[in-house]
Amino acid sequence: MAEEISDSPSTSHSNPENSDSSSEFDPNTMRNTKPGLKRLFLTLSVLFSFILGFPLLWKSIEIYRTPLPFPQIESFSSEIESNPLQFPCQFQAIFIGFDSRVSHGEVGSAITRKMYELNPDVSQCGDCSSYGVSVVVDSSFDCVGTGNLRGSDEDADELVKSCLGNGIGGGKVYSVVVVNGEEEEVRTVVGKYRHAWIVGKVSEEEAVSRVAEIFAKVFVNGGNEGSSIRGEFMPVGADGRIVLSFSLLNANPQDWIYDWNFHEIDETLLQPVVEALQPIANITVESQVLYHTPKSSFSYWDDEHESHIFSTNDLPFFVNSNEWHLDTSVAAGGRSKVLQLVVYIPSAKECPLQLELPNGDLSKTNGFISPMWGGVVVWNPQSCKKDLESKDPVRHVISPQDLQKLFEILMGQLRQLLGLKSDNLYVGQSGTFILLGSERGFTEWELDVLSRKHICFNLLSTSTTLGSLSRLVQSLPRMIIMDEIGKQVKFSLEAAKFALSNVSIGMYDASAVSSRDSRSLAEDAFFHPSIMSISYYSFEHCFAIYSPFFLPVSMHVILAALREWKRYKQENKKYLAWKAKAQVTS
Repeated sequence: MAEEISDSPSTSHSNPENSDSSSEFDPNTMRNTKPGLKRLFLTLSVLFSFILGFPLLWKSIEIYRTPLPFPQIESFSSEIESNPLQFPCQFQAIFIGFDSRVSHGEVGSAITRKMYELNPDVSQCGDCSSYGVSVVVDSSFDCVGTGNLRGSDEDADELVKSCLGNGIGGGKVYSVVVVNGEEEEVRTVVGKYRHAWIVGKVSEEEAVSRVAEIFAKVFVNGGNEGSSIRGEFMPVGADGRIVLSFSLLNANPQDWIYDWNFHEIDETLLQPVVEALQPIANITVESQVLYHTPKSSFSYWDDEHESHIFSTNDLPFFVNSNEWHLDTSVAAGGRSKVLQLVVYIPSAKECPLQLELPNGDLSKTNGFISPMWGGVVVWNPQSCKKDLESKDPVRHVISPQDLQKLFEILMGQLRQLLGLKSDNLYVGQSGTFILLGSERGFTEWELDVLSRKHICFNLLSTSTTLGSLSRLVQSLPRMIIMDEIGKQVKFSLEAAKFALSNVSIGMYDASAVSSRDSRSLAEDAFFHPSIMSISYYSFEHCFAIYSPFFLPVSMHVILAALREWKRYKQENKKYLAWKAKAQVTS
């Protein structure tokens, strides 16, 4: 009340200085006391407290975001997309028994031209960077001769390896030895290392065609017609792991029960395969025996083959997902890829069960594959007659000989799932080539093909994943980005650069491991649990939450401050007007 009296113009007490002009004093336009600042100070104090508290509020709702290397991600993605990854490859052709006056340069150029004709698009990811071929013509080379290569192919393979390792070739050089002999039959054999040989009476033109096709179609493409990288080219999990799940299915255990000694097969046949594929994928093996697992498709009896027949049209319905409980692996958690390799034993009423091919012939392997899922082999017991005298089902163990044959078929299916040929023949334009197998399941040149495609696929996947993560993070400013995500992105880029540097010097194994780690880290960063949280939101969402509380209070405070400031200016103007008039009258 005292404040209101002090701020209002005084009319009860006259000032001696303006006593003469008291009759001219207008209380509506003048006041004879200076307006107070207490109300204005209190109002502005409340306003400034709101303004100073806004940064504290903003800090309290701030989302933690570790900085990501967006320029490096963009640079890496642009490099991978604009420049398809290509590998340095060295090719060498050795001609023995030909005219020594043959020009090395002309023969090498002819082989190179033929290779470009067979593979016209050399800019695809995973291809060789160039098709330069070095040629050696030696008519007096005694290490490799027609007689020496006419024996066992395995012995000839080791002989060629020892000869090439003594100074002609060696290293990671793809070599073809052409021996011009007197035999009319021309044999072409591709060894289990990085070389091949051609023996027989062969002309220079025919030799050039065969050598070029071995280089371009076998050593570069792995014997496959297509060389492009498909989206699902290799069944390797995002974490770089493959789980090989072997299952023995007894369709009806009331007829018979079969078991297997899987431990011996694991040690003798599977461990070399796992070690050979170690740079490409971290492989784990498991096995199980299941019962009461009938198939979903139907079969019919065929008198001509004396078997129950199911055709290729029935394959999509063969796997009974309701009864085949295959996905029981503890090791298959996360983003690991599980390949199901199944041995199916039919019931007595469908035994023997055979697969009929579209041409009417029976399948030699009696099995089939499903890309990215696995393969199935139907195994018929030697005797399909049920023992009617026995009340309990007879228990059997698959013999080691039958088990080895089954696993050879399953390894052939695994090779097909990885994009390689399952047989040992390649039929090309210049003839039929024999492809020697390896006790490890994969030859050295096949592992090179898998490594090149695997490295290319991993780096493309890394580029896509990191690019998607970068765009996602930049589009959501309030997304939580933990330090762990930043480290994973950083290590992924480092592993990718390390893989690229190893590619340039031809270190396939090291590059394959680095590319696998790069893809795994990129996937871990993209699917980090903190990113999948719902605790981040846009600025508009934040404004919509807090504005119902702060906006009404803030508007009242701002309006009160403006009103008080306007009142103070008006009262001060009245005081200045009275003071000016008082000075004039005095």
